[in-house]
Amino acid sequence: MAGGAAALKLVKPKNRPQATDIQAAAAWGVAAFTTAVWIVQPFDWVKKTFFEKPAPEN
Repeated sequence: MAGGAAALKLVKPKNRPQATDIQAAAAWGVAAFTTAVWIVQPFDWVKKTFFEKPAPEN
């Protein structure tokens, strides 16, 4: 983390990201992830893709 803090010192104080900006970005990330899971969930894509084994071909 020290490297990141040093890099922020090079940015003008007016343009530095504030704690609120970081919290907002994290909240939007969680919202986007939740929306993506909600959209995919009704179609059982996760279950079919990762958990079900394909039927053996005879």
